[in-house]
Amino acid sequence: MFDWIAFDADDTLWKNEEYYLQGRDLFFNILEKYDIEDVDLDLVDKLEVKNLQYYGYGAMSFVLSLIELAIRLTQNQIQAKDIQKILDHGKEMLSVDVEVFPGVQNLLETLAVKHRLMLITKGDLFHQQRKFSGSGLTQYFQSVEVVSEKNLEIYQEIMDRHQVNPGEFLMIGNSLRSDIIPILDLGARAIHLKGHLTWSHEDDHLKEFPEDRFVEVERIDLVFPAIEKFFGQGKGK
Repeated sequence: MFDWIAFDADDTLWKNEEYYLQGRDLFFNILEKYDIEDVDLDLVDKLEVKNLQYYGYGAMSFVLSLIELAIRLTQNQIQAKDIQKILDHGKEMLSVDVEVFPGVQNLLETLAVKHRLMLITKGDLFHQQRKFSGSGLTQYFQSVEVVSEKNLEIYQEIMDRHQVNPGEFLMIGNSLRSDIIPILDLGARAIHLKGHLTWSHEDDHLKEFPEDRFVEVERIDLVFPAIEKFFGQGKGK
């Protein structure tokens, strides 16, 4: 049924968002001594989204946005040592060992026997390549796509380049906005990992899609039964 099975990387195959949560906690702790009022997570998220047009996705974009907001909120009074703390956390994010979720390797090993596997991830090219190389999962993938954005046009270009019909393409990921909705709009199939951490910007409204093209599961170790469900539907037609 599937010519290609594609996976998102961050927060699908390995941990990622929790390091951003730690960075936000550090940011708020730093600002406490400056007696800043009305500082909340929404301010951070809005500036991150605004800055995507300049920096793209990833840890470096995140750190630059935190520093910019800190300078603005403290009216240029933030101390250099506090900026350095934010920079140091960014370096930790860029160098931390990849922590693959339990069940990922067994799943990929099983699927790779009969399917071609693809990794589709967005963010900084160097960082995403470093994480992929350090994940211990490189042997399972026949193709790796590092993109600046995940939308209908990008997915269509990938499918065209690999000469795959959307009906024979399956995408697995934790983000409705990036991994699921564009794929379903193209007529492909998707499995949503709704129990995995996701940046709020990646949340989106999910309209109704046919049950034979969309499944939600809590964790990555529940993906294989969901794939078998797709095959069962195919046999019943």
